[in-house]
Amino acid sequence: MNHLRKLTYIRAKASEHIAGVNEKILWSLHAVKKLRLEKLWKDPVEQALKNAILIEDYPEHGRPLPDCLLLGFIETDPIHVVAAIDETFERIVIITVYRPDIKRWENDWKRRKK
Repeated sequence: MNHLRKLTYIRAKASEHIAGVNEKILWSLHAVKKLRLEKLWKDPVEQALKNAILIEDYPEHGRPLPDCLLLGFIETDPIHVVAAIDETFERIVIITVYRPDIKRWENDWKRRKK
């Protein structure tokens, strides 16, 4: 699955998702734990995915599902989300979510510092 197709799929599933009615976003236990640690909530993260930018595309070799790193914003605050695409069940799986650290990321939040 190419970069554009992944991004389009993730944005579409985030837009189709209605919690408790039309579940298109599945949260891993790790991601739920990270939400609490980062003082984030599911709904704003799910909303941020509707306009997210794909910043790192991970190789599919050795991974159960195609996945990638996304940049989204909750108001003006950046968040990073690792999401996997589960076409079999027509959903995305949130692997982890975190607030990027300026010590590790350039101020555009898209590139790791060297």
